[in-house]
Amino acid sequence: MKFRIALAAAASMALAACGSADDASTEAEADTVEVAADEALVDVDAEPVEDASATEADVEAGEDTEATEAASIQEAGDNAAATAEAAMDAMADDLEN
Repeated sequence: MKFRIALAAAASMALAACGSADDASTEAEADTVEVAADEALVDVDAEPVEDASATEADVEAGEDTEATEAASIQEAGDNAAATAEAAMDAMADDLEN
């Protein structure tokens, strides 16, 4: 057990030493996908607009979808609670025996 702790500590120190940069002139900008996306959108001035073709039926369908999703989430939560309760009961039965 002591060997594992020593090995984990040595690995942590080795990793910490790898990222050291003592030079203050090093640029601190991550090169990610976001950099390219930000550069592509520099000249865009367009604002979102309302969809004139949207109808009340589309809005009601969206509300129905939200209600269905909320019911699905509730059901999943209830199932998880029932599973946890069954697991606790099984553990209690094991402790009694």
